[in-house]
Amino acid sequence: MKDQLALYGGPKTKNTPAYPMYPGGLEIGEEERKQVLEVLENKYLFRYYGPKGVQSKVALLEKEFAKKMGSRYALATTNCTGALITALTACGVGPGHEVLVTGYTFFASCAAIVAAKAIPVIVEVDETLTMDPVDVEKKITPSTKAMVVVHMRGVPCDMDRIMAIAKKHNLMVIEDVAQAVGGTYKGKFLGTFGDCGCYSFQYHKTITAGEGGMIVTNDQRLYDRCMGYHDTAACWRPDRFAEQRYEGELFCGTNYRMSELTGAVMLAQLHKLDSLLSRMRKNQRRIIDQIKNTKGIKVRPSYDEKGDTGICIMFYLEKKELVQTFVEALVAEGVPAGGVYNSGLPDWHIYAHWKHIIHKMTPTPEGCPWTCPYHKGPEVQYSEDMNPNTLEYLSRVVHLDIPPQMSDEDCDLTAKAINKVAAALL
Repeated sequence: MKDQLALYGGPKTKNTPAYPMYPGGLEIGEEERKQVLEVLENKYLFRYYGPKGVQSKVALLEKEFAKKMGSRYALATTNCTGALITALTACGVGPGHEVLVTGYTFFASCAAIVAAKAIPVIVEVDETLTMDPVDVEKKITPSTKAMVVVHMRGVPCDMDRIMAIAKKHNLMVIEDVAQAVGGTYKGKFLGTFGDCGCYSFQYHKTITAGEGGMIVTNDQRLYDRCMGYHDTAACWRPDRFAEQRYEGELFCGTNYRMSELTGAVMLAQLHKLDSLLSRMRKNQRRIIDQIKNTKGIKVRPSYDEKGDTGICIMFYLEKKELVQTFVEALVAEGVPAGGVYNSGLPDWHIYAHWKHIIHKMTPTPEGCPWTCPYHKGPEVQYSEDMNPNTLEYLSRVVHLDIPPQMSDEDCDLTAKAINKVAAALL
């Protein structure tokens, strides 16, 4: 049957065009234009001061985002990395602390921990490719302060078990929802389980302004501290020069304030979130229904299939040696696809390539945070093979993006191509 594959000269299965994975980006149109033009026409470019009588787009975005997610507070930031650093700092993470984070996430999830002056401890993922609660318990020490819980590639983590572990060990939980905005777990929006939830509006994400981020929390004290850190000039305070209202309210921060132009685009994009999610989920389900019983393929499991945002399909092959040829065959059939882990190809989403962390590389020779005298207990060590389960899972995965712009025909031809390749190669 191999000679039927396009890779070996057979007929190509899918000749319809492939869409790039810019879900909200491809939908930018009149709504975004209207919002941005209002900012320019009003000459109101900065949230905290400008022409009188003009409503801030960023403030309105925060209000609508909090309402959408079912959270008391939302704080817009320049990007998700800034949101993570801000949330970690607000949660009291700092010198001497260890913070757990998975080894399959964009590097920023880990770098944010270092920026908050803490030491990252990298834990395994399980078959869902999200945080493995079993390994989390193994790697908690007396120095562990928090967890950065990443809802990777659109699917929810096992939040019941993770929150139970956090409660048992008195850990703060920061949810990284960069790749799963709008996702849910048992009917509740991701980002609202932990102490803070952080979102990304970078161009590859579901809704986008090119860059941008958001923090949600239900804790007023954490919200105040996030506000303080993201705006060191304290423009947001009722009296910016007043004494602190409680211990720990005021401290030196930085500037992660979202601009009014970004806020304007995001207001329009937020209103498109439900439509984008609905279409991606429909497309994902249509394809999965046609491949879930295919011999040699196992679709990535999920702790809540209904909560999956539908941004991609990931499935396992029995052996990692099969992945490269399978991917090449799919691409030849007209279906964009890729493997996830190849030890020879750097990918910032996999801990084995985080040389900054593995070799504890720092901008100054002092070596902080790893040499911090406040850190108690054994030195945290890293190696490229320290999380073998993560690498084993990732080495057997085939990945396909699922843009919302795909038609039913695109989905059916994609499934047909997967089944054709599987029949020939597996």
